[in-house]
Amino acid sequence: MMRLLYIETYKLFRQSRTYYAILALFFIEAVVLLSAYYQGTGIIDIVLANLKDTFYFQGKLLNGNLIIYFILNSFWFHVPLLCMIIISGMLTTEYQEKTLQTVLMQPVVKWKYLFAKYIVASLFTIFLVLLLALTSFILSYGIFGKGDLVVYTNGLTFFEHDDAFYRLVYAFLFGTLSLVFFSVVSLTLAVLLKESFKTWIVAALFLIVSTLLLKIDLGNDVLNQIAFFKLNNTWQYFFNHDIEWDTIIINSVLMGLYILVTMLVGLFLFQKKDIG
Repeated sequence: MMRLLYIETYKLFRQSRTYYAILALFFIEAVVLLSAYYQGTGIIDIVLANLKDTFYFQGKLLNGNLIIYFILNSFWFHVPLLCMIIISGMLTTEYQEKTLQTVLMQPVVKWKYLFAKYIVASLFTIFLVLLLALTSFILSYGIFGKGDLVVYTNGLTFFEHDDAFYRLVYAFLFGTLSLVFFSVVSLTLAVLLKESFKTWIVAALFLIVSTLLLKIDLGNDVLNQIAFFKLNNTWQYFFNHDIEWDTIIINSVLMGLYILVTMLVGLFLFQKKDIG
């Protein structure tokens, strides 16, 4: 298994599209930072227009913590989309180039071969999030400095810098589970569809529909709690005044189960599927 993991990691980082995805990540991050640098003050003034007539705000509201929060909000669609394109290609490329048949003619257990891809896909997703988090904190604090974080959820909430910092760190950590889920889904779709473009289209559709359903009330408290698409903004719970740790932990366990079930479905289908 260790050799399979090494080979899959090597193949992933030999693909040029992997580096294009990382560059795309940096490009989107740069766009957010530049937009905040040139227009951020205007956005703050619009949000706080009514309150500034009543309250006096001291200090820089446009600071690194707010920019990191902007990045968090803007990346939970772009990052999983990039991951799904890259990770599905780990298998679809081998289907199309017929290298998968050659590999499986060797003494390789089919389910272990795919399981290695799932592990590498998950680790690559975690790597991207860590890279995004690290560059976001360094660049945002370096350019905009530190300060209190103001967010608008169920009303305006203010967090002091130290409090805001650990909330942002936890948001990145727990949000990673959702991204891993979408990466695992894309690899399972690749098992079913085999072709790159079909897989990319279905994966993108799955992500779009999941994002739309996030805001829809299912009319049942249990369904609203356990539906996978309702778990994708668990990271936002860290920006409520009081952190609902019980809800966050339950949601994270449920998302972990969805990841496991999606993997098992993919492994079962791959084991039974005729590679031809």
